[in-house]
Amino acid sequence: MVFRGLLHLSLSVLLTVVTQIGGVAYVIVLIFKQFIPAINKSKFRYNFLLFILCYSVLWGGSFLIAPQFGRVAIPCFSDQTEKIVVQSPFYCVLNRHYVSPKLLEVGNALAANIDAQFPGTQTLALDANFPFFDKFPLLPHLSHDDGRKLDIAFYYRNEKNEYVVGKTKSPIGYWGFEQPTDDDGQLCSNKDHNLNLRWDMDWFQFFNKHQYHLDQERTSAALQWLVKQGQSYKVSKVFVEPYLAKRLGVSNKIIRFQGCKAARHDDHIHLQVID
Repeated sequence: MVFRGLLHLSLSVLLTVVTQIGGVAYVIVLIFKQFIPAINKSKFRYNFLLFILCYSVLWGGSFLIAPQFGRVAIPCFSDQTEKIVVQSPFYCVLNRHYVSPKLLEVGNALAANIDAQFPGTQTLALDANFPFFDKFPLLPHLSHDDGRKLDIAFYYRNEKNEYVVGKTKSPIGYWGFEQPTDDDGQLCSNKDHNLNLRWDMDWFQFFNKHQYHLDQERTSAALQWLVKQGQSYKVSKVFVEPYLAKRLGVSNKIIRFQGCKAARHDDHIHLQVID
């Protein structure tokens, strides 16, 4: 009995940490099971379907209620290249695609600019924030807790050196790292075994099967827009590895180094705004 209680508590906490609303959906299922004997005696698949139903209702409600908390959702699907779109439904399902209206404005303005320079280019969002409450952590990130931070995927080319629309080196946008050369002057050792978030994710590279390489022209243009026009939209910080910013020819006071204890930023661009 104690073990079952701890298991339910652990699953509820885990679902809350990962999706913010999943723990609530799980508790609702437990309540239904407690007071409706037919559900309590049903097989696992029916309980799972009930969880999916509860989660779906809460997910849809989040979309409607989030503006009351100063958040709006980045579109999960769109063929409009002049607007930002989430890289994978994975982020939408996990409820991690919410930003402040100002940050969505920045994302759309960036997407429109890059599409104007390079017609047919799609700008992809990665992790953003949950729909409710400031200071609620979006793990494993250290700072995505107020709707004012957003990760954007790099742009890529295939083995034929053709730009690939809506595609990234990694299936989730993260961990398809660029690598410094001997001339780049890397500030951190990625092999440092201290407790930090600067992971190499060697085991994950198995999933990066596409032979894509960085589209330096588009990625450089995005960074240039963020540090120039972006400041008029109140973009205050942009994180990217210093060696990569140098390689892409971008330098500005708002281009920052996140430090050696935080996650690497040679697989995506992190930006944040002041509302």
